[in-house]
Amino acid sequence: MTAAMPIDTGASAPAALRPHAEEAFAHELKALAAADDRSRPARWNLSPWAVAMYLLGGVLPDGTVITPKYVGPRRIVEVAVTTLATDRALLLLGVPGTAKTWVSEHLAAAISGDSTLLVQGTAGTPEEAIRYGWNYAELLTHGPSRDALVPSPVMRAMAEGRIARVEELTRIPADVQDTLITILSEKTLPIAELGAETQAVRGFNLIATANDRDRGVNELSSALRRRFNTVVLPLPASAEDEVDIVTRRVEQLGRSLELPAAPEGTDEIRRVVTVFRELRSGVTADGRTKVKSPSGTLSTAEAISVVTNGLALAAHFGDGVLRAPDIAAGIQGAVVRDPAADRVVWQEYLETVVRERDGWKDFYRACREVSSS
Repeated sequence: MTAAMPIDTGASAPAALRPHAEEAFAHELKALAAADDRSRPARWNLSPWAVAMYLLGGVLPDGTVITPKYVGPRRIVEVAVTTLATDRALLLLGVPGTAKTWVSEHLAAAISGDSTLLVQGTAGTPEEAIRYGWNYAELLTHGPSRDALVPSPVMRAMAEGRIARVEELTRIPADVQDTLITILSEKTLPIAELGAETQAVRGFNLIATANDRDRGVNELSSALRRRFNTVVLPLPASAEDEVDIVTRRVEQLGRSLELPAAPEGTDEIRRVVTVFRELRSGVTADGRTKVKSPSGTLSTAEAISVVTNGLALAAHFGDGVLRAPDIAAGIQGAVVRDPAADRVVWQEYLETVVRERDGWKDFYRACREVSSS
């Protein structure tokens, strides 16, 4: 007989693996709200200036350090925040891994204190995910009514004056996308079955994200595109910026996963970033050698994943110090997506660039060992 699994009856709930932004950075948001004496749009928790500071980082007069959530051009953040203070929705556009989802979540957290009013776009996203659905048990028993209606995250945001989020907008079928036209232009969501409507109250707006590599999947109609102000999030401008981003995110993920800190891991992070940037751009950092680019995007997000996985290997199967063998397998997996074409690109890069680079012999040997296994 199998023993029954014990039930945890403790008063404290288990810690979330990934807290929402408004929970993970609650102390920063509280400190910003206390120090923020600027005017705030209706139902905004912070002024536009404070929202921008929350994303870009800074130090408050009381000494509270606000950590950067986005490393990039300040003007991009300012335009995004200002857009949400108007009646136009915001479309964050960029290649994979440019922090579109991350920025979207933190904007909603700072403005509304709630980043969970989210629609995840896929090829199977139905119209009900944007408009509303029905509790069919209630519907069959009592017929159409407000009690039987199940509001979508967008409908809730309209009624409560909050920020709604739509991820991967261009992956949603075109006819479902266009459900947003009336919502964004008229600020109204008709409920035809009840002869009623939900009107957006002040404070409502919408942030959508889209991958510009998905052009041709489900292009936005011109009518819908006009309802958005589009902000393009670029790849990190410099290697130093990208190293900073990767280091910060790996530290945050490491803490949430209870991995030990890797004080000597900066050199390996810099190697990962260098490899990704060179293969992305098709030329080495010194501009002397052209290299072939693989089929994948090699985004900053993928670099974060490679380093985090390497940190876990170092913690559980090494001495806790991040070294070349810890990242070799992960970086090969990120580069070689197409086993036929990408393997040739990776091998050529190893032999023509990595092998000849001073101080990279250990990295070269580690990658060759993985490649030959």
